[in-house]
Amino acid sequence: MRLDKFLCDTVGVTRKQATYLLKEKRVTVEGEIVKSGALKIAEDANVEFDGMALRLSGPRYYMMNKPEGYVCSHEDAHNPTVFILFDEVGAEKLHIAGRLDCDTTGLLLLTDDGQWSHRVTSPKHKCDKTYRVWLEDAVSDETADLFAEGVQLRGEKAETLPAQMEKVDEKEVLLTIHEGKYHQVKRMFASVGNKVVGLHRESVGELVLDEALEPGEYRSLTEDEIALFMPKK
Repeated sequence: MRLDKFLCDTVGVTRKQATYLLKEKRVTVEGEIVKSGALKIAEDANVEFDGMALRLSGPRYYMMNKPEGYVCSHEDAHNPTVFILFDEVGAEKLHIAGRLDCDTTGLLLLTDDGQWSHRVTSPKHKCDKTYRVWLEDAVSDETADLFAEGVQLRGEKAETLPAQMEKVDEKEVLLTIHEGKYHQVKRMFASVGNKVVGLHRESVGELVLDEALEPGEYRSLTEDEIALFMPKK
């Protein structure tokens, strides 16, 4: 494989950009600076870009403990994006499987595998999402029953699918929903006269946020975790 093609595939640059990086002496192969993109290398060669090891790999899968104040997009004119928290080559190729609002925290999934993310987000796969919710007012006793039946959201033709609510204390609950309408959790509580003041996603399907991750930290998913969203054999 040509070195410039290797750089295109691992760093996510064009062939012209790869040539420029090589001329700037930012790439080494087996510890030696190389300036020619025509060099033939093995796919498992020891190649580094600015001191960072590069590897050809399959799809990537990450979980992040999303902090408050970050948006789930690659660019935003007003707020920092979650992608600036990623110290990974080729982070621009990742996309988010199930976005969170800027002020919502918790489990965020990122990948470059489109089919996998579709299984996470597609309504037909019925991937449950559980949130810890903090509310402005005390939760009424009838709220759980209303959510279990489905509530009408403003601007929606159909009621929400039945959701399960577990009361933690008078102003804190765990809510599990089975769909992903726009601002759904906030709108559900608004429909019963309450206001969400804090929202944290704890799990998606059977995948639970790693408690060891501090806000803004991330890690790769394990093979078992990736398989949770794969078709059952």
